[in-house]
This record gives sequence, C-alpha cells and structure tokens, in this order.
Amino acid sequence: MGTLTVNQNKLQKRLRRLAGEAVADFNMIEDGDKVMVCLSGGKDSYTMLDVLLHLQKVAPIKFEIVAVNMDQKQPGFPEHVLPAYLKELGVEYHIVEKDTYSVVKELIPEGKTTCSLCSRLRRGTLYTFADEIGATKMALGHHRDDIVETFFLNMFFNGTLKAMPPKLRADDGRNVVIRPLAYCNEKDIQAYSDLKQFPIIPCNLCGSQENLQRQVVKEMLQDWDRKTPGRTESIFRSLQNVVPSQLADRNLFDFTSLKIDETAASRFVNVANL
Repeated sequence: MGTLTVNQNKLQKRLRRLAGEAVADFNMIEDGDKVMVCLSGGKDSYTMLDVLLHLQKVAPIKFEIVAVNMDQKQPGFPEHVLPAYLKELGVEYHIVEKDTYSVVKELIPEGKTTCSLCSRLRRGTLYTFADEIGATKMALGHHRDDIVETFFLNMFFNGTLKAMPPKLRADDGRNVVIRPLAYCNEKDIQAYSDLKQFPIIPCNLCGSQENLQRQVVKEMLQDWDRKTPGRTESIFRSLQNVVPSQLADRNLFDFTSLKIDETAASRFVNVANL
C-alpha cells in the first residue's frame, strides 16, 4: 500500500484511536499480557490484528501478540492464505486443526442455520488452545455494529437485555475475552479492509446462508441509520448508560423495598403562592 490520501489517513487514525480508547476504557490489555488474536480470515479480524500490532508499537506497556486461526476442515478452505500473510507480517501464529465442519453437517439438518453450533464448537476449541499456549487474553474481532445487533437479537428472540461486552471472563473462568473493535463501526472496518486489500477468506459453511436472524436485524439497523443517521451509535451509547431503576428487573433494583422518603423536601411548586 502506497502513501495514504488525507481521508484514508483519517480512517486509519480513527480506527486506531477508537481501538485504543476501548482497550484503555475496559483495561483490556495489561503489561506482560500474551494476547491471542483470533483470525477468521474476515475483514474484522484482519483489521483487529492490524490495529493491535500498531498499538503494540506505541503503547507504554509491553505485551505479546500471537495470531491463531482455526482450520475447521471446510471443503475448499484455502489453507495457504493466512500462513503466507502472517509470515510476511512476521507475526507468530498457530493454525489449530479441528474438524468441526463434519460435526456441524452431521448434527444440523440441511437448510437449517449452522452458525450457533459452529460458533460454540469453535469457541470451545479456542478456549482450550489459549490455555495450552498460556494466553492471558483472547481477542475477538466483534465491532460496534455486532454488539448492537446482538443486543436486539437477545431482546427480540430471547427476552433478555444482553449484548456482547467489550471484556468478558469466559464461563470456564480460565479465559478473558476482549473485543478491541467495540467502538469501531462496520462501515469504517470495511473501508479499511478494502484499502489494505486483506486476503479475505469467505465462510462457505455459514456466511453464505440467507435469512439469518442477524441479517434481518442488520438490515433493520441500516434502514434506521439511513432514515436517522447516528441512531446505531446512540443505541450503543445507551448500553453504556444503564439505569436499573428505570427498567423492571427485580434482580438489579430493589423495587420491593421502595417507599417514600419522609425527610425529602417537596419539589413541587405551590401555584397558589405565585
């Protein structure tokens, strides 16, 4: 890639700044950490690796980066692409081979969505590998739009107010998951991926499936943003400004014991005295 134009330079700086802010705000990476960067071969994980490598150079702390890709034995998977790219970058990497493709195809009926099972199998394998190599953090490439989409998916289909946290201790208690792109929007990531010409590997197992619930929600949010620019960003900010007393979760707020405060001064104006 040659010299960047003004707009391209602004794009790169914006992604680096937002990723740096997310890392700092949630204390994602600490001195001495070994960060396992999970690469799928998609635009998000390539961008995440790119910004983390820059952060590694300029951060006041020292941390390791190890790139990991999981070869799920999908037919036609281009095994050479990621190793060639990572060797050229000079990044330490591992390819974890696990035939989850056959498991998914065996358990999921033809035409049904494979994403959920595929994701669980992949996550479990990566958790185990992170433990084996002594990784202290596991970095995933989810961005702001993913987080907002997940929020609506959980609300619409599970009846929960839950999204993807920027930082999470896994259920096994032995892994801490971080999402450095939590503040970055998908449009910027796509533009940066096009600019950098990352060697994208398409997902032939689940990425090509139509009518996924997530795709429906994505299109809904995109339509909202076209009609009211900035709405997705506003929704994301709302996830950072939760007021439990204004919701209805009895586990988060003690509604049962709520009574009037006899000592409180009246806030109402006596209009008769005006």
